[in-house]
Amino acid sequence: MSDAIPFLAPRADVLARRARIVADLADMLPPECLVHEARELVPFETDAFVSYRRLPLAVALPRTTAEVSAVMRYCHRYGVPVVPRGAGTSLSGGAIPQEDAVVLGLSKMNRILDIDLPNRAAVVQAGVTNLNISESVAADGFFYAPDPSSQLACTIGGNIGMNSGGAHCLKYGVTTNNLLGVRMVLVDGTVIELGGKALDAAGYDLLGLVCGHEGQLGIVTEATVRLIAKPEGARPVLFGFESSEEAGACVADVIAAGIIPVAIEFMDKPAIEICEAFAHAGYPLDVGALLIVEVEGSEAEMDATLTDIVDIAHRHAVKTVRECQSATEAALIWKGRKSAFGATGRIADYICMDGTVPLSQLSHVLKKTAEIIDHYGLRVANVFHAGDGNMHPLILFNANDPEDAARAEAAGNDILKLCVDAGGCLTGEHGVGIEKRDLMRHQYSEADLAQQMAVRAAFDPGWLLNPSKVFPLEGRPAA
Repeated sequence: MSDAIPFLAPRADVLARRARIVADLADMLPPECLVHEARELVPFETDAFVSYRRLPLAVALPRTTAEVSAVMRYCHRYGVPVVPRGAGTSLSGGAIPQEDAVVLGLSKMNRILDIDLPNRAAVVQAGVTNLNISESVAADGFFYAPDPSSQLACTIGGNIGMNSGGAHCLKYGVTTNNLLGVRMVLVDGTVIELGGKALDAAGYDLLGLVCGHEGQLGIVTEATVRLIAKPEGARPVLFGFESSEEAGACVADVIAAGIIPVAIEFMDKPAIEICEAFAHAGYPLDVGALLIVEVEGSEAEMDATLTDIVDIAHRHAVKTVRECQSATEAALIWKGRKSAFGATGRIADYICMDGTVPLSQLSHVLKKTAEIIDHYGLRVANVFHAGDGNMHPLILFNANDPEDAARAEAAGNDILKLCVDAGGCLTGEHGVGIEKRDLMRHQYSEADLAQQMAVRAAFDPGWLLNPSKVFPLEGRPAA
């Protein structure tokens, strides 16, 4: 294999280095597992955070952990940055490449390796979709709990990278609560195993560290995930309120009462109208805000839980209470909610934020969010996981108008700062990526950031893995 030539060299040398890297990768991978022609690289230039685009040097699509290890060992030896990529559904720019980087995509690693029902676990490759796991065990009465809106497309590797959640995380938790083990390739190609089918493991909780690492500590190639038995029954109920503030206060009171539904989802009036026009789910259009509350268990258990929730809702002047009457109706209710991002994209460009706040602050943050949006002369549709305070304001703007786009970005930054100032954090499940890296100093002190960067550097001293993400570029230690 060829000796390294620095990237910061004259253009001819850069092109020569690129050609050598591509040739060397071609020696490791079959033709269908390597993308390097400019027009074929275009699909990999961005992810779902489409504000930024960069063509990578090349894209490697390995099929096995051994092939991932070989690519990583080579890139480490010659100082080539690597950007991990799952399905490209990241909303924070987590998979956007650099021109001097190799994108390592895991889409070909899409096999379910083992279903172990006695231990309620499944071993899957990182490119398996979230929904595919649930479908593979549905006939046996099990499912995989994390259910992001993109679960049809998003993959386990990306879910682990961003610690994804979903509508049902209120009861079942996010990815870290449903992850038992991983096989991971380190920056130098070393393969390690963390956790497994047992419920606990000796030593440091490195598995907890890896979940949410945004592809900066290694490449997860396989995961052991927890399977959960399906409940006896489930019933979503629609609650319509006069205002977003009343709906937010109702959520806080439900949780304060010790009631834990399986899900509490929030939509304000613009979101209701957008989703209803798309899904025709039967959402009430005469309310200012809507909660989708799902309970589960036996019929008697669901009735008892709903009675308590309805009582709390009436304290907040609830206008509409409509219980789901059939499986078809339930599917439509959830179709509307899970189609929110796509449905919004039909009518406008938007930026999707991802701040998390304490439930006691929901009403306050919703009110202040409206004030921020009004200040910038924009529109917003609020749809989010109210049960755990994970907010997703969709800021509507015109991407063809640079001034409008700048206002939308500024409004988004102000909303995220608001979340932090209210006692929350910058991200609930989308990750930091490019989108929030410059806001990290608003949440963390320099000492906090230095400690986090020290942990990252312990795994990747040369900062080759997913560089220019998560941490502010200024003040980052030299590689």
